[in-house]
Amino acid sequence: MTTQIRSIGALVAAMNAAGPAALTAGGTGDNSAVTGVIIDRAALGWPMSGVVVLPYVATLAAAATLSVVATLQHGDEDDLGDAETYLAISTGVQATGGAGGSTEQGEIEVDVSLAAAKRYIRLNFTPDLSAANTDTARVGAVIVVAGSNRLPV
Repeated sequence: MTTQIRSIGALVAAMNAAGPAALTAGGTGDNSAVTGVIIDRAALGWPMSGVVVLPYVATLAAAATLSVVATLQHGDEDDLGDAETYLAISTGVQATGGAGGSTEQGEIEVDVSLAAAKRYIRLNFTPDLSAANTDTARVGAVIVVAGSNRLPV
């Protein structure tokens, strides 16, 4: 007899992948790369799939934008000294300020097959505000993995 698990939490593992990054248009953090956390797939039971989630909140002037570019790297060395690009994620404009300016929030979600990924993975991202000196944003990164040969710990 098979026991059916009814809790999604028992089937997936979610972890902080990078950030959060705070940025000010034309200043600190704007168009600056954020280096992610190295994740050991072996410690998670070799997950075969995942979802990259980049949540954001941005205060934007009218017609000003927030864009995000991300790269999922992989490698065999625990410090990712051998890092190679596994997946390039170019999301384009994610948020645009409304008339008179606005606060925009949301998330970028990208499904990822990890079947061919090496042992270690890391997500790096670069947020970019189009305006100068006034707009602000916070962008984070989470990876949710699943499809392991054993349940996550």
